[in-house]
Amino acid sequence: MAIHLYNTLSRKKEKFIPLEGNTVKMYVCGPTVYNYIHIGNARPAIVFDMIRQYLTYSGYDVQYMSNFTDVDDKIIRAAKELGEEVPALAEKFISAYHEDTAALGVKKADLHPRVMDTMPEIITFIELLIEKGYAYESQGDVYFHTRSFENYGQLSTQSIEDLQAGARIETGDKKRDPLDFALWKAAKPDEISWESPWGDGRPGWHIECSAMVKKYLGDTIDIHAGGQDLSFPHHENELAQSEALNETKMANYWMHNGYIQIDNEKMSKSLGNFILVHDLIKHHKPEVIRFFILQSHYRSPLNFSESLLESAKSGLDRIQTTVRNLKHRMKESADLGEAKPWIALAAEKKQAFLNEMDDDFNTANAVSVLFDLTKAANQYLQESHSSKLALETFISTIVELGDILSVPMEPEERLLDEDIEQLIEERTAARKSKDFARADEIRDQLKDMGIILEDTPQGIRWKRE
Repeated sequence: MAIHLYNTLSRKKEKFIPLEGNTVKMYVCGPTVYNYIHIGNARPAIVFDMIRQYLTYSGYDVQYMSNFTDVDDKIIRAAKELGEEVPALAEKFISAYHEDTAALGVKKADLHPRVMDTMPEIITFIELLIEKGYAYESQGDVYFHTRSFENYGQLSTQSIEDLQAGARIETGDKKRDPLDFALWKAAKPDEISWESPWGDGRPGWHIECSAMVKKYLGDTIDIHAGGQDLSFPHHENELAQSEALNETKMANYWMHNGYIQIDNEKMSKSLGNFILVHDLIKHHKPEVIRFFILQSHYRSPLNFSESLLESAKSGLDRIQTTVRNLKHRMKESADLGEAKPWIALAAEKKQAFLNEMDDDFNTANAVSVLFDLTKAANQYLQESHSSKLALETFISTIVELGDILSVPMEPEERLLDEDIEQLIEERTAARKSKDFARADEIRDQLKDMGIILEDTPQGIRWKRE
């Protein structure tokens, strides 16, 4: 089955056909690095990492790029408040971004370009737009003349008149039109700046991505992605300036993930529900956060709450416990059980999982299939006899599907030290001799050491707390 994805530009699902054979050029708008990322930033990082990895799993060679905005009004303001230089502050939070996203299972992009490193290309891009009549200089600023681009509004499906009425764009004396947006901003006193043909200044927000895409990936790419909040004006403006200059499509597919709410309310600093990933991973396992986010379809709104996160943890624990029990049964199996029907069932569930992923990366349904597979594995564990081949198939299939999502399905099982092993053996002997008081005492002692014992018909199972 071919992969189909929802294209924001066409407002429908389309069959995915790369521009060049099996090569996929993919650009994802990254963060503005003036603080630690919040849970809303984490969603696109996780979602598009998942999509990149599934494309790779499906046999594509993905050239994945995600930028850092390392100079911006917010960064300049934060640097002043903290008494730091802009480059140093940006570097600090770029490092923090890599640390936090790595914990969430997000692989680094093949390229992480930065605005400060792309300044010559940004300036050249603006110069060419001026030459072609799409941009103009005004008192040290440079603006894109929005009405000069005939197809402006195609991504957000709004007319120029609608955009003019509803867009949050300030009208200034320097602009010819309220809809025009800044490509270059003249330097303010004591602000970081660069030399340009229009005087010292720095780039506008939208031009940086267009220049980076053109420099590293070319005039047209396969997928341009980001959060839903970026579709307008950021992506609309990117598309306009890139297609005006290059006279070709900027991207064949535009993808956007849905918003995150906190306890059914819009996330905002004013409401005090602004959750930083840096803080969240101190109290919750990062793989649980990733699993929670992938339990919803990437285009759907996602409500975040502690109770929902705990529910995701319970679900992941359930799968990991099943894998642990399958491994324990492997050690005990006499290889007498029926294998073929269960192996076929595992293969059927795997195909169902892949079908859901092929349908616009529907991880919500794919995770449901994973739970169905886990349920079937638990049913098999109730059989009086089992086949090692069937057990191996269940384990490998569950682990493989987890790897596609970059969520570990094999529980971390560090070797017990000799003292703990000895205590487990002593407790087993105490139970056989009906010294239940001593058995309970050892159970409590092990619990204090972070080892939870489970007495099952198949023997003692253990896990770390």
